[in-house]
Amino acid sequence: MGLLDKQFEDSNIIITTLDDLLNWSRLSSVWQLHFGLACCAIEMMAASASHYDFDRFGVIPRPSPRQADIIIISGTVTLKMGIRIKRLFEQMANPKYIISMGSCSNCGGPYWQHGYSVLKGIDRVIPVDVYVPGCPPRPEALLEGLLKLREKIRNESLAKKKL
Repeated sequence: MGLLDKQFEDSNIIITTLDDLLNWSRLSSVWQLHFGLACCAIEMMAASASHYDFDRFGVIPRPSPRQADIIIISGTVTLKMGIRIKRLFEQMANPKYIISMGSCSNCGGPYWQHGYSVLKGIDRVIPVDVYVPGCPPRPEALLEGLLKLREKIRNESLAKKKL
């Protein structure tokens, strides 16, 4: 140990970069705007319940897009609903993230071939950061999607990102 290490050994000083500090604070308190449209919403609610406990990751549900960092889209998205989702996405503050949950929101699911009004994936309207596969995906799959999003947040640099 050097002289500097010995001085800071017993004190409460942490040395880090501003990006690491901001990323740590953003990934530790992700506020979600949940947008449940079909059966995947039940699995999303189960992930927020006490058995899977989304709260332990700092995921707090918010009723307003202006207070949210992330939208979890779960269920069948119609063309009419896609316009409303885009409006909510535009009202969110930057940086904002999207999790697409279930095959219906990922690619239209089993309905896009037979329904003229079903959107063939929410990524045609807004950019998606993490896709959670399944029909409907289990709460464990949504938790894994959240962990992948947290890893993405941890590795980004706000200084280099153009907002």
